[in-house]
Amino acid sequence: MSQSRYFLRAGKAEAEAVYEALDTAFEEHGSPVAISEIDEARGLFEVSAYFDTADAETLEGAFAEAVGPALADRIEREELPDKDWMADVLKALKPVRAGRFLVHGAHDRDKIAANDLSIEIEAGQAFGTGHHGTTAGCLTMLGQIAARRRPRSALDLGTGSAVLAIGLAKLARVPVLATDIDPVAVRVAKANVVANGVAPFVTSVTAVGFAAPDIRARAPFDLIVANILAGPLMRLAPQFARYLARRGDIILSGILVSQRDAVLAAFRAQGLFHRRTRVIGDWVTLHLGR
Repeated sequence: MSQSRYFLRAGKAEAEAVYEALDTAFEEHGSPVAISEIDEARGLFEVSAYFDTADAETLEGAFAEAVGPALADRIEREELPDKDWMADVLKALKPVRAGRFLVHGAHDRDKIAANDLSIEIEAGQAFGTGHHGTTAGCLTMLGQIAARRRPRSALDLGTGSAVLAIGLAKLARVPVLATDIDPVAVRVAKANVVANGVAPFVTSVTAVGFAAPDIRARAPFDLIVANILAGPLMRLAPQFARYLARRGDIILSGILVSQRDAVLAAFRAQGLFHRRTRVIGDWVTLHLGR
C-alpha cells in the first residue's frame, strides 16, 4: 500500500518537542514517527510521520494539531511509492569488513569466512549497521587495541544497535556495559546481543551520558568507546577522564575531520592524549589514552 509522509524541519529543541508530541498522538494508531538530523552545521532536524495514503487525509488534521499552530505552516507532504522498502534496504546493505570483523545481515550469512568475527545486525530502529565510516573505524581500532592489550572491562557509550559492544565481546570475551540515551535503542541492542550469542558478556542499559548506577558500579573501565557526535563528546570529556582506568584507552568517533582538533583539545585538557587517528571519508576515529 502506498504511503504519505508528513514532515517539517526545525531546530533541535523544537524538533524534539514535535517528535514527542507526534509519538504520543499516533502511538495507538501505530503510524511510524521519526526524527533525524539533516544539517549538523545549522542544527536542523526533520520530523516525519508516515500514514497509509488511504488514511492520510483523515490524519492530516491530527498531525497539525499535535504540531501546534506555531509550526503548522511548515508542514509538508510527500507521496511515497508502493514498494517493499525493507527489501530494498537489505539489498543495499552489503557485508562490511573492518579488520577481522564482518558486519552483515541475516541475508548474507553465506559470506562469513572461517576466521571472521561475525556481527549480524539488521537495518532497524537503532543507529549502527556497520556501513557508516564511524562504525567501521571504531571496529578496526577495537581490533588493534585488543590485539595489543586486552581490556578487563569496557563501556560502549551511545551503543545504538550494540554493534561495537558485540564486536568487543566476541573479540576479547570480556564484560561490556552498553548504554544509550534512547530506550528504543537499548531494546534493539539487547535483542542484537542475544542474537549474536554474547548475552553473558554484554549488559545494555538506558543512561544519559555517564549518569547511571551501572556505570558507577563498574568503573573504572580499561576501555571506553563512544561513537556519538563531537559536541557531546567534548562536553563529556571530564567524565571520560573520571571513569577511565589509570592506563585505559578511549576510542571516539562521530567526528568530522574538521572537528578533530577541537575534540582532541577538549580531552587534552583532561590529561587524555592522542595516540592515533583513522580517517574514513569525512569522518575520523580517534584513539586516546592517559
